[in-house]
Amino acid sequence: MFLESYRGKRIFVTGHTGFKGSWLCLWLKHLGAEVEGYALKPRTKKDNYIVSGLRLEMGDSYQDIRDYSSLKESLIAFSPELIFHLAAQPLVRESYAYPRETFDVNVMGTINVLDIARNLPELRGIVNITSDKCYENNESGHPFKESDPMGGHDPYSASKGAAELASASYRSSFFKEKNIMVSNVRAGNVIGGGDWCKDRIVTDTILACEEKRPVELRNPNAIRPWQHVLEPLSGYLQIGSKAFTPGGLNFSGGWNFGPSEESHVSVRTLVTALQNHLSFGEIRDISDKFKVHEAQTLRLDISKAKTELGWSPQLDLNTSAQWTAQWYQKLIDQPGTLMKDFTLQQIEQYQEKLEN
Repeated sequence: MFLESYRGKRIFVTGHTGFKGSWLCLWLKHLGAEVEGYALKPRTKKDNYIVSGLRLEMGDSYQDIRDYSSLKESLIAFSPELIFHLAAQPLVRESYAYPRETFDVNVMGTINVLDIARNLPELRGIVNITSDKCYENNESGHPFKESDPMGGHDPYSASKGAAELASASYRSSFFKEKNIMVSNVRAGNVIGGGDWCKDRIVTDTILACEEKRPVELRNPNAIRPWQHVLEPLSGYLQIGSKAFTPGGLNFSGGWNFGPSEESHVSVRTLVTALQNHLSFGEIRDISDKFKVHEAQTLRLDISKAKTELGWSPQLDLNTSAQWTAQWYQKLIDQPGTLMKDFTLQQIEQYQEKLEN
């Protein structure tokens, strides 16, 4: 188990103010790690980073991953043993509006981390978080394996595929000879408390609940691999822990951390599952045949993680929806409350499932 691997370790997390980054930092701190963050400001005052109290523990020093000098200064000063790289432009639709910025953040931001990291004296490993959308999707519907080619129709997906290739190049050229693990991890579509990014289905659903209006779905029949945020994070942490073992280099390369097959369902099915645990009105289909391109079907093959890591998802779709809804419902019912204890309670519940 990775749960005892992080105590006293120095862990650097880019994108720590984001949705997954904030959950990861809380979990790392809970495991006894010394954590340093590097990220932009959180998007809203209701983001998990704010309402779970991480801002009180990690400060207000916000930095851009594209700023090479600032990033270098932070990494050298902290001298991490492990880096989790999550900083990114994370939205498909936003990548159409800002394609150059998307490539700059997702590709050059990743290269900045890798380039500086190769000269860090105490570094043992890097876990580079990309996306399930990094694969070349021909809409065949087959679950993507780690050996499938990188690609992407939209700028976001293409930028994640390019970041994967850059990471593989640095791994082969610089890190392998230094016995430093470099792993690329690809999660499914992640849900959970504290995500207020626009164009995210949970955000749209919760806002509709708060405003007592129908939930508008622009692509209700799209199939996605839905999973609670703690599922992929457990995979990231398990991979990261391998950097501290003698055979860590064997865990370099790509890894999929997706849900079980029954959680590869449509957007409408997910919203219905959330609806069972919230109080809001009907679903409204606002599909637009002229909308920007988004993949219709996306599935992940997680057999490698199961076989080689012994990792497997712990939560079914209904439980993932229930935990997500409960987090937001508490925030709605008790506005202004500090969510740290409740968030840690869900982390501890998940740890119990892992331990059992």
